[in-house]
Amino acid sequence: MPPSVPPAPSDPSSDRPKPQQLGETGQRVFESLSLGLVVFDHQLDIIHHNPAAEFLVGGRASIAEALTAGTVDAQYQDWRQVLRQVIESGRQHRFEQVIYRDDDRGERLLNLVCIALTDAAAGNRITGGTLVIEDVTAVVGMEKRLAVSERMAAVGKLAARVAHELNNPLDGILRYLNLALRGLDTGATEKIGQYLERARGGLLRMTEIVRELGEFSRSTAAAFEDANVNDVVDEAVKVMSDKAVQNGVSVVCTLSEDMSAIPGTNLFQVFCNLIKNACDAMPGGGTLTVSTRLANREATIRFEDTGIGLPEEMDRIFEPFFTTKAPGKGTGLGLAICKDIIEKHNGKIVPQRRPGGGAVFTVRLPLTGRTAPRPGPLTSPPAGATRSSRTSPSQERPK
Repeated sequence: MPPSVPPAPSDPSSDRPKPQQLGETGQRVFESLSLGLVVFDHQLDIIHHNPAAEFLVGGRASIAEALTAGTVDAQYQDWRQVLRQVIESGRQHRFEQVIYRDDDRGERLLNLVCIALTDAAAGNRITGGTLVIEDVTAVVGMEKRLAVSERMAAVGKLAARVAHELNNPLDGILRYLNLALRGLDTGATEKIGQYLERARGGLLRMTEIVRELGEFSRSTAAAFEDANVNDVVDEAVKVMSDKAVQNGVSVVCTLSEDMSAIPGTNLFQVFCNLIKNACDAMPGGGTLTVSTRLANREATIRFEDTGIGLPEEMDRIFEPFFTTKAPGKGTGLGLAICKDIIEKHNGKIVPQRRPGGGAVFTVRLPLTGRTAPRPGPLTSPPAGATRSSRTSPSQERPK
């Protein structure tokens, strides 16, 4: 009987994934991928990589060494520890926009995904990992250039609209000043005062446009601090009462009593603007219904009018300088400012066409945990009750 031959000592590298194990088709796919792929063992030694990862590997034996050599970000200096933690956890981990300095091409932005490799035949023992490398330098650069282009286009569009809006009153001012000067030269001074008054009106309009542009760009300081929403609605209705009387508009308020306070908002400006717009939409009289409601920690303030309704281009009503009012009657900045204020407080303003004619603007705002008590008799009804108050008889629409 021949003597037994002792088995050859096992090679610790025998359980490493070999490129040929992928098969011919798999190998071709592996080599042709645009994404860089690096396969490494449990000791972080590189087993194989495809051509797209050559810029990073560069002949180095360890994936940790290869990453450390070019990584600029200080938080990723100890790649050996980072990669060990990833593969030992057995979970996939993603590293976004890692700055990597390549001697040939300069700095690159890389998205890296590290995936632990397991051996199913050995009870899912972790044998190493795979690093997927995506070069996003060009994509990020393009996105930045696109963002700059969009900003410049928006600025140019806004500048053109500002120039147009300022040019109209400026032309009128110059015309009336020239008429006044001509009157002085010819001795026809009886209309000079009228000309100067109209020129003054043009200057006031320009001042209004510049002021509203300032508010639109910086969202000015709050008019009410920690104010109850109902209080702000009441105050806005009172301030705009003269406007309602002039247009023959009846204002009806239905306000929920269990309303909380909202800190640091300039809701007063928003509500006044919505009431003013509603009155302008009812030059021959009508009814404006203002209501508040509290549900799911959200305040809903609704402005419903019986006016001329919303324009066909309803999606444009919040654009700066878009207006359906007659020339000289509006700047087209009011709703843009309202939307900006509301959104800065995580709220929404939603326009709708009212069935039967008119418009509805609904403002939705998240509430704080504080409740501001209302003064006077309004604190007496039980929680959850509503009140309906009508404006004074002088505000009733003429029959």
